[in-house]
Amino acid sequence: MYQLYIANKNYSSWSLRPWLLAKVLDIGFEERLVPFEDGSSFEAFRHFSPTGKVPCLVDGDITVWDSLAITEYLAERHSGVWPADARARAFARSACSEMHSGFSALRNLCGMNCGIRVKLFAMPAALEADIARIKALWQQGLDSFGGPYLGGSAFSAVDAFFAPVVFRFQTYGIALSGPLADYAARMLALPAMEQWYQAALAETWREPSHEAEAKAAGHWLEDKRACR
Repeated sequence: MYQLYIANKNYSSWSLRPWLLAKVLDIGFEERLVPFEDGSSFEAFRHFSPTGKVPCLVDGDITVWDSLAITEYLAERHSGVWPADARARAFARSACSEMHSGFSALRNLCGMNCGIRVKLFAMPAALEADIARIKALWQQGLDSFGGPYLGGSAFSAVDAFFAPVVFRFQTYGIALSGPLADYAARMLALPAMEQWYQAALAETWREPSHEAEAKAAGHWLEDKRACR
């Protein structure tokens, strides 16, 4: 059975992607959660990951690191990872790659922190541009392939890659309307998303740099996480 190494569910957006993909597609794996350490987790994660980062998938004597590489590895062995339709598949791969390499303002200013609600101090132009582009991507997928998911009728890797964005929009109160709001609600209602979210809320450990990042972003309206 695959072993999937991830970090704390409250914070680790990169871990969420392959975890959610495998859960929704019923791809069996053994979860190995290794918490972030204060400061750098490089040495702790180097025991299983050559980059000292998560996620990392181990399949016997094969190690696959990076969320996009894990996705492609699973796609070679399991159906449903990418949309069946060629146009939808091209869109999904392009959108995943754009998410994987871009949206630095959203990443830097609105780090994933599932259990809190924050009112942003400001909306810099770079963040506005990232949010607008994500909304356009979501609308393009829904319009082009008929929904209810970004690549068509079935959940696929492109939805998994934008799942952390759904949590970020919830945390930082990013407004959505119409089909985009429906899509975000549909994602949050997935049993696997709810499972991840409840586990994130139950975590009592706090990593200082992630907490400082969220405090720098805006005023905390609510902290839903379990007490330390």
